[in-house]
Amino acid sequence: MGEENLSTMKEKLVQSPLSKLLFSGEKDSSYSLESEGRLVLLLGLGKEPEYKTVETAFRRILSKNQKLAESGLSLDFPATFTPEQTEAGLIGLILGTYSIGFYKKEKPKSFAKLKVEVHSALKNIDELVERAEKIAAAKMAAFELVDLPPNKITPEYLADWAKDLGKKNKVNVKVFDTKKAKSEGLEAFLAVGRGSAREPKFIILEYRHPKAKFHLGLVGKGVTFDTGGLNVKTQGMHEMKSDMGGAAAVLATTKLVADLGLPIHLTTIVPAVENAVDKDAYLPSEVIGSHAGLSIEVIDTDAEGRLILADGLSYLVKNYQPDQLINLATLTGSSIGTFGYQCAALFTNDGGLSHGLQQAGEGVGERSWPLPIWEEYAREMDSEIADIKNYHGKPFAGAITAAKFLQAFTHGHAAWAHLDIAGVSFMDGEFAKTKTGTAYGVGLLLKYMEGYIGKTEV
Repeated sequence: MGEENLSTMKEKLVQSPLSKLLFSGEKDSSYSLESEGRLVLLLGLGKEPEYKTVETAFRRILSKNQKLAESGLSLDFPATFTPEQTEAGLIGLILGTYSIGFYKKEKPKSFAKLKVEVHSALKNIDELVERAEKIAAAKMAAFELVDLPPNKITPEYLADWAKDLGKKNKVNVKVFDTKKAKSEGLEAFLAVGRGSAREPKFIILEYRHPKAKFHLGLVGKGVTFDTGGLNVKTQGMHEMKSDMGGAAAVLATTKLVADLGLPIHLTTIVPAVENAVDKDAYLPSEVIGSHAGLSIEVIDTDAEGRLILADGLSYLVKNYQPDQLINLATLTGSSIGTFGYQCAALFTNDGGLSHGLQQAGEGVGERSWPLPIWEEYAREMDSEIADIKNYHGKPFAGAITAAKFLQAFTHGHAAWAHLDIAGVSFMDGEFAKTKTGTAYGVGLLLKYMEGYIGKTEV
């Protein structure tokens, strides 16, 4: 709450008004006291709190005060709170129940029986609560998919997760095994999975709504663990369970779209593989095929994500013809070198799509910023022996050349966007002592889709 809301709270407290020296309502501040036998926690949000600020502040309530929330709590939203701010607060509160301690002998505290009262001046507060519960559930699903270890989150696990979603929601799910993927010409996808004992799974989810006027296609990189292949990684390999952050985002988004019943057609593809090393692993300098019919010279087996995405993008465009096409992937360290951990790198051939994604991301604290995809960069991916190579091998424009590689497999689709989320999907934060999943993309895609649906209904 900002300073303007303090007077409202003070009237509800029996004790004397608080001194501004104790609590001024500044962003990221808090103050606790007892009043009439109840513990009162005041959250400082600043004067004009953004969506993410509110979500994070409310997430701290249960995450940081587990022992104090025994049987119930009461949320008192200021009268000045907008529906968006209230939604963010409700989502944040639920996210505070999430813990990464899946395998600890002493299990994390359960909040299943915690009773929560919500006080708000908004007339549609019950609807907001229900909506917030669905968004939070999707985000926590994305958290879990990234945070669980790679011996749990395998290609088969992701396929089973999708099938389970199909049983509970109106989502049609198809899963291609190796034999089916080969018959469909998904050669680049299969090449990456050759070195693993775990069979790759090409996962397709179809959500259809009778009132839809818009068809969106999503593709998420699903490398459940990345050793680098024969170009084995020399550092940071223990974090490579997160290399399916794009898959987590699009799977959780599909769940959320179905839960909310959005009037949209959504087709989601997750090429799920493990990039491992054995006698069958694909080789540097090998030339492989692809669904699009382009031959690919493999320069680096650690540039595997773009290979599976190439087949995913091609298959989606050729078989489903979506109006717009968006892929999310933890693709390059180059994107982190450019933007750090503040935003995703955005590449798109459509100005409206670029603006829409940026605007949606700003609204929910999941930022992206565009980089160019000029044709001059495509020359860097020219191969002497094949149609294209998977890596240019130079210390510049790594994220851009990777995007140009992907674009070559979109069959000239006029509205395609690539979000390189390497720096934002798995991060250090205040809610764990190690890097954890952020669910980046879930809020952004929901905001974008709802905004686009609103435009088509006008």
